[in-house]
Amino acid sequence: MDKFKTLEPLKLYSPPASASPIRKATVAPQFVGKLPSDLHLLILSYLPVPDFPAYARCSHATAALAESEKLWETRWKSLKMDNKGLGAVLNDLEEHSKERAAESRAAAPPTITVDDEFGDFASVDVPPDEMGDFVGAFQNPTTPMSASLWTNNFKSTSTFRGQYIRVHNLLKPLTKTLLSPAHIILNDLAAAVTPSLRSEASTLRLLFLFLSQSIQPVRKWREYRTALRSAMDRFDANLLAAFDNADERGDENGMREAAESSWLVWDGADSDWEMGKVWAEKRGIFYDQPWDPLANFTKDRQLAFDAMDDFMTIVLNAISEHGSRAVRVFPAEAGVLISFSERVASDVVGEYISTVLTRAREISLDIFLKATAASFREAWKIVDTIMAAGGASTSRTKAEDVVFRMFEPNMDEYLDEETEVVKPAFETICKGWDQQASERHNNLGDVSARFLTSHNPSQVKRNVLASFTSVLLLPVTIVPRTVGAVGGALVSGGTAVGGAAAQGIAMLNPQRWGGAGGGGWGISNVPEGYQKQRGQGNEMMFEIGEDEDDEDEQKEKEEEKEKTEVFDEKHGGLGLAPPPSAVPLSAGTLHTASTSLDQMDQMDTLLSLDVALELIHSSRESLKRLETFAAYPDRIGDRVRDTIEEVFILMLQALGDGHVKRGFSRATARMTSYKPAEHEETTSVAPLLQFFELVHIGDTIQSMVQVYFDKEMAPHIDKTDFLNSVVREKKRFENSLDDSVAGGLNAGTEVLMNQVEHIILKLTKPREYYPPENAALDLKPSKGCIEAIKCLEMHCKLLKGSTSKEVLEVFHQEVGIRLIAILQKHIKRQIISLTGGFQVIADLNAYHAFITSLKVPSITADFAHLKMLGHVYVVEDAKDLAQIVRDVTRYGGAYRPEDIYEFIQRRSDWKKIEKTVDKTMYNLSFKEDCIVC
Repeated sequence: MDKFKTLEPLKLYSPPASASPIRKATVAPQFVGKLPSDLHLLILSYLPVPDFPAYARCSHATAALAESEKLWETRWKSLKMDNKGLGAVLNDLEEHSKERAAESRAAAPPTITVDDEFGDFASVDVPPDEMGDFVGAFQNPTTPMSASLWTNNFKSTSTFRGQYIRVHNLLKPLTKTLLSPAHIILNDLAAAVTPSLRSEASTLRLLFLFLSQSIQPVRKWREYRTALRSAMDRFDANLLAAFDNADERGDENGMREAAESSWLVWDGADSDWEMGKVWAEKRGIFYDQPWDPLANFTKDRQLAFDAMDDFMTIVLNAISEHGSRAVRVFPAEAGVLISFSERVASDVVGEYISTVLTRAREISLDIFLKATAASFREAWKIVDTIMAAGGASTSRTKAEDVVFRMFEPNMDEYLDEETEVVKPAFETICKGWDQQASERHNNLGDVSARFLTSHNPSQVKRNVLASFTSVLLLPVTIVPRTVGAVGGALVSGGTAVGGAAAQGIAMLNPQRWGGAGGGGWGISNVPEGYQKQRGQGNEMMFEIGEDEDDEDEQKEKEEEKEKTEVFDEKHGGLGLAPPPSAVPLSAGTLHTASTSLDQMDQMDTLLSLDVALELIHSSRESLKRLETFAAYPDRIGDRVRDTIEEVFILMLQALGDGHVKRGFSRATARMTSYKPAEHEETTSVAPLLQFFELVHIGDTIQSMVQVYFDKEMAPHIDKTDFLNSVVREKKRFENSLDDSVAGGLNAGTEVLMNQVEHIILKLTKPREYYPPENAALDLKPSKGCIEAIKCLEMHCKLLKGSTSKEVLEVFHQEVGIRLIAILQKHIKRQIISLTGGFQVIADLNAYHAFITSLKVPSITADFAHLKMLGHVYVVEDAKDLAQIVRDVTRYGGAYRPEDIYEFIQRRSDWKKIEKTVDKTMYNLSFKEDCIVC
């Protein structure tokens, strides 16, 4: 048993593949001697061709490596046979070589064939230096060096090695004369090919590539290459003379042949091709300059680019004429058209523009900015002329770079000044409005409330924005010209502004928007900027249509529309202010409210569309100038885009912080100082009415900014990028406006409710709810109630359409909450009889009806409970009254029994029923159950 060995368990299943990963076999490198073959090939790639025989004789392995296709492919591609059509040169050399060989055999003396015992013996006359140069490089090292190199086995062109052998055998004989003078070299090479400039140039080019470091066909290749370069320079000089002769004769074929030959022998080492450079320098545009850059300024120191038009016409004609010839004569890859255009742009156009801008800056920065954009727009015509002259062979990017490089020295200064000019311009506009505010509010006879007096404020704003959008689509004058030249101005699209466009520009002019009192359309004073050319119908640019109201208000709107249409027919179709009976507020009401302010300023002069339009107009002028350079690439292009964003941001900051926010802050401060008791008018709250007009103006300004942003700024930025500076500043502007409106509405609500409380106190008679016993019972609401509801209703309707539904709902809710507190305080202040209780119920029903019309469920329920509270004044039986007071569910939990107990104490018979109510409510009597010690 000791001899037996324990059996190991068998593996019934093969382990998973992941357990024993299969290693990929790495191919071991092949070694030749002690070095890998790849290292041998790397050394051979730098080895001169004459050293290949010695290497190949080392072994069969080295002989095989010497014949590797990788080595000869690199040398073959260094000749660039396909790039410049040099393949035909080899065929030409081969044909001439065969002809010379045939002529040599024909001129040789006849030989006698001798037969001996050794048979035929062929011999080759090989020069001594040939043995160590090239012969052994292409034959098997095991065979003796002989003429076997020249057999057909090695002349096959199916491999890179065979192709190179063919080139080597054809070009190497030409190197024997390269140490001779240049003229002898050219003569010998001309005799080796077909006599023509292009053939000779191609031969020189091919031989130059052959004698390169990447090939090293002979040991003295550097000396040969230097001598060949001298011969090529001499040949190029001869070509230049031939080109000039052909140019003088107008022989474009001769010019083309000389230019193409010169391009072949040019090595590209110099920065400019000599022939193209010399041809460009001889053009007359660089020497005949009969123009005066200062002629672009009028006597009153304004711009008029008629002189630049004439100048650019001369320049464009020169580029078109000479550029077209350059395209026909010079090779396309030489880029002579672009180089000639760059020379014209920098030496002619650039100098002209530099003089214009220097003079413009001396006059004013505004003239400088306009002159810069106009000059670039004029210079941009060069791009289209280059493309027309060059055709499809010319890249538009290169054509644009001509203008970009020419104008780039002026860009940094222009971009800096653009932002420096708009800042004070925006500040001047805002300060100018503030300085004129006192003059406007003193003229109370011209009070204009375009939104509040219109039948449909929302439609007015939509029409304003539609007209404003149309104005933004109009082109802006970039290149100024005299009126007589093109009928006004050349715009960015390259056409003149016609009558419609001129009218649109007038619409954008803020001075033509404003009536008095805040700058807008009055009823009797409609600004000319928003009128059509009047005919017999005295027709306006826009009519007021139907607003998009809720479904339950459509019937009321249709009835008002009928009245409005009758009014419009009688008053020229203005459609802005129907009769006072058809709208919540009339112009007369506003005028009465305004005149009752005494020393208080008109608040609607604190905010104006005039300022917004002037700021937008100034910003748009700057933006359109900057858009002229929007295509600039690289660093300047980034600066242009940053400046575009900066101008828009500065406009938003000036409009928001410098005008809108400041105006609302002043309006809020003035509303808080309003005291209803000091004014005769009770129905309307003048500061609040003017604040509502201010809200309408602010909402319109915000909409105008949004339209301006969508039309002008959106193409330059990503609107979805919330980190973009423009998007962030626009959001900040909108939040600032919302905060200003919210703060003003909070103060306005306080003022409104103070007015309502003043109305109730002033118009409620002393015995309103305690009438004499013989007085007739009238179940209509009291006068104080009617006037208070009228005041609330008027102001709530005015706010509709000027703010969002969320803000409007919050305003209505706040009004309701404060109105409940006022009414509770008012009831607790009265003495109410049983007959007067019905008057209380009538008033509470009226208040409840008004609150229901606001459609705010939370306060509607509160007023329903308040209306139920009025019943405690008409219950005659004291016990029943006590049961009503104890019924908590009757008022939905809004009032506790203690609260209702306070209200019933205002009954006129309270002293009579107090004991009964107390006993019923608390089941006790103070005289029986309480002992006073």
